[in-house]
Amino acid sequence: MIKAVLWLVAGFVLMETFSWWIHKYIMHGVLWKIHKTHHQHTKGYFELNDLFTLLFGGAAVVLIFLGVENLDYRFWLGCGISLYGMLYFVLHDVLIHKRLKLLGRPKSKYLKAITRAHRAHHKSKEKDDSVSFGLFVVPKKYFNEEGES
Repeated sequence: MIKAVLWLVAGFVLMETFSWWIHKYIMHGVLWKIHKTHHQHTKGYFELNDLFTLLFGGAAVVLIFLGVENLDYRFWLGCGISLYGMLYFVLHDVLIHKRLKLLGRPKSKYLKAITRAHRAHHKSKEKDDSVSFGLFVVPKKYFNEEGES
């Protein structure tokens, strides 16, 4: 059971690490044409950027299917990636961007810091000049009110 929990946590941590890298160097790089739909205000519910969700979710499903028979590390890595995706959806799409209007303003210091960091990321509508590419790991400066700049 301890191995399962460690693989699940590893999946979550690796997802934050890889998503930071992919966001900074791929989404704000060669795939900017897809990701820029997230930096522009759109009238529709979906944006082209949502294709990345299918990519990450697809990877999790494949890992879960490959490991489900023996409940091996692939299953638990896939579960960790899925947990990351679910929490990402709640924080990013529901709390920050209000794609579903289910939650009010964040009250905890940590959730406020995540919101400030993400707001700072969206200040730039361009491929370059963005900051704060992760979601769960927040630079210290966003934990105080001055971090909004």
